[in-house]
Amino acid sequence: MSHLTHIAAPDGVAPGNGYSHVVLGEGRFVAISGQIALDADGEVVGPGDPAAQARQVFANLGRCLAAAGADWADVAKLTFFVTDVAAVREARDAHIDTARPPASTAVQVAALFRPELLLEVEALAIVRDTRDARETGEAADRP
Repeated sequence: MSHLTHIAAPDGVAPGNGYSHVVLGEGRFVAISGQIALDADGEVVGPGDPAAQARQVFANLGRCLAAAGADWADVAKLTFFVTDVAAVREARDAHIDTARPPASTAVQVAALFRPELLLEVEALAIVRDTRDARETGEAADRP
C-alpha cells in the first residue's frame, strides 16, 4: 500500500484529466529542481524533438529521485514548463502510476533559458521515513 493518499476530485471540484487535485503523505520531503533535456555531458538531447526531450527529462528526474532514495511512487507533484504540451503526457505516463497520478501544474511558456530546450519539469516527492515505519511496526519500503 502506498504511503501517499491521492484525492482525484475533492467535493465540489471537477475531476482533473490525468492528475490528482490533492496528494498527501508523511515522510521526508524531496524537492527536485527543474530538469531539462541534457545528457550527463551537458549536451542537449533531441533538439527540435519534444518527445525525445521529454524522455530525457523524465530519465533525469528518475536519476534525481534515486539519488534522494525515492522513486516515482513517491512523487506527489509535478510542475511542467513547456513550449509545446504535445509530447509530455506519453513520457510522463511511462513513469507514473496513471491510476494514482500526482498533482500537476502545466504552464505553457514562450521559451526556456536556452532556445533549443522545449520543456522543464520539477518534482516534489514524499519518501516514507523508515524510522516512522519501525516505530509503528509497518513494513518499510526502503532502507
